[in-house]
Amino acid sequence: MTKPGTKNKLGLWTSTSLVVGNMIGAGVFLMPAAMASFGSVGLLGWVFSAIGSFFLAKVFANLSKLLPNATGGPYAYSQSGLGDFAGFLMAWGYFISNCGGLAAIAISFVGALSTFFPMLATSSVAAVSTALGAVWLLTYINSLGVVTTGKVQLVTTILKITPLLLIAIGGLFFIKPQYFSPFNSSGGSVLSAISTTAAMTMFSYMGIECATIPAGSVENSGKTISRATLLGLFIAATVYILGSVSVMGVIPAKTLEHSITPYADAAVIIYGSSARYWVSAGVAIAAFGALNGWILVQGQVPYAIAKDKLFPAAFGRLNKSGAPYVGIIASSLLISVFIGMNYTKGLVEQFKFLLLFSVLTSLVPFLFSMAAYPLIRARKNIRTGWAGAIVLAVFAFAYTLWMIGGTGQEAVFYGFMLLMLSIPFYIWLAYKKHKESA
Repeated sequence: MTKPGTKNKLGLWTSTSLVVGNMIGAGVFLMPAAMASFGSVGLLGWVFSAIGSFFLAKVFANLSKLLPNATGGPYAYSQSGLGDFAGFLMAWGYFISNCGGLAAIAISFVGALSTFFPMLATSSVAAVSTALGAVWLLTYINSLGVVTTGKVQLVTTILKITPLLLIAIGGLFFIKPQYFSPFNSSGGSVLSAISTTAAMTMFSYMGIECATIPAGSVENSGKTISRATLLGLFIAATVYILGSVSVMGVIPAKTLEHSITPYADAAVIIYGSSARYWVSAGVAIAAFGALNGWILVQGQVPYAIAKDKLFPAAFGRLNKSGAPYVGIIASSLLISVFIGMNYTKGLVEQFKFLLLFSVLTSLVPFLFSMAAYPLIRARKNIRTGWAGAIVLAVFAFAYTLWMIGGTGQEAVFYGFMLLMLSIPFYIWLAYKKHKESA
């Protein structure tokens, strides 16, 4: 029997599917090709990013208990702990980051469909048109409300898990150890290679915070969000690490570097030629589901900021289905620009730049959230568990700084330029807010 007031809210499994669906669809499918030039040292990048992501997930889980109804996730935590300016910078960076990330997901969606429509791998016009079509179809679906979006997310998450696990587990029986050599082919030190690959794979863990963002639409949010965050991370990390070992172990590195469908190529080796089609279909569904979940997030974050008068009031408007449609449409427009700006590059090259840029602009908001955690605990007058909380916050903060360094000079330059460009916008909004309250 449905409890009163819960039929229009997300439960544990729908919230978990939002975390898993947004993470898995966000980068795992092109990642083996993007990392092949580094050698098998990239597997350590996966391990380090999984460990670091656990610290981040644990902080977000704890914050969701401290502020159970804080819609906006990282924005709400940063604003509550560090004030309006930090919250605004976080929100701006997070919004831009997700747009870059969504463009990368759309590229991986096109890559999966190229198995069925080869012209998508050779025609930039066809590839861009397909990516834009998927983005705007899901923009419409998200305008129908959070429950409809949640149902689509749950179905696509279930559909994507089976083929991924079949590759991840089946590939272990076809591994050729010589394909893991050389260990480090990056041309730099092992530490440098681990830092860069950990930053790249961190893109695939973007989404650990997603259950926190629609907090106002989650049933029993304090408990549900915490469980969904940790459960989602465990499921995604298992699929990522096993899948990467299998794909790298059955395809030579030089071949893998140039593959735009690495999981489908691995499936052919493991299960035969027909496997390319069902794996590519699974990859396409997964990317489609990730686009769906992230577009939901892109409406919720500016909606929460607008309610605090730190974004234009239009972003706080809801349509008749209760969807923050202005943020959703604005996000999709910016995603379209990102896709168009990069159409002259190959799929893998686009993916590499967009994922590092997206990671950088997501990590800054994470940094703020980690710093806000002990401050929020103090304001809640919590007297126990301080030693563990400080250790957790320090590890999560230090890991986030390390990942920022690993994104590289180009991503850091463009990411921080965008953050700095937002400051005049904040000054104008703060002045306007001050005048209204005077």
